[in-house]
Amino acid sequence: MALIYAHRGLHVSERENTAGAFREAVALGVDGVELDVRRSVDGHLIVHHDAIIDGVAISEVAYADLPDYVPTFEEALEACRGISVNVEIKNFRHASEPSYDESGDFARHVLDDLYRFEWAASALISCFDVATCEMIRSLDPSVGVGWLLGWSVEPSGAMGRAKDSGFTGVHPYFQRVDESAVARARELNLELNVWTVNDPGDIEAMQALGVDSIITDDPATAMGQS
Repeated sequence: MALIYAHRGLHVSERENTAGAFREAVALGVDGVELDVRRSVDGHLIVHHDAIIDGVAISEVAYADLPDYVPTFEEALEACRGISVNVEIKNFRHASEPSYDESGDFARHVLDDLYRFEWAASALISCFDVATCEMIRSLDPSVGVGWLLGWSVEPSGAMGRAKDSGFTGVHPYFQRVDESAVARARELNLELNVWTVNDPGDIEAMQALGVDSIITDDPATAMGQS
């Protein structure tokens, strides 16, 4: 059976990507949580999905000026104790992103904190930006690295590069995954972790295909607890 990851925590009654949502996911009994890491202008790692918050880019705001509900990376990890975390580094070139770190410092910061907080063994790092994934792999060959693929990307074609780069897996949009993609992943010994699967029929289909993990906004249904 595929592992079930709560996408941004369990956000039925809690705001997504908050310590409360992560604690609720742990209480539900999920295998892991997917969360999004960004960095404030004064160098704090924080957890939030969107680049803009209250009309201002997070990369241009000091941590103390962010809303109280925004957790630090450390607070988020502490709320996830007992399960695994899929840490998405929000670093890629796109019109919606006001900043991009090409130096590798952001990736190094995330990796350093995973070790500092004793989380490296229970974490998987992912990013849409292949250069960031490659930076993590160059810094630490032992940590799990999953290349996030855009919704239009056919996964089989990306798997060769993922394997050559030493990644442990690819994270495609679930509608791009079929039997041939699963077979190719198995051939290359790559994990196949699909996002964001919410419809019960789609969850069942992904389970039947044999993907490694399912990232979902409805982990209770995915776990058969609805």
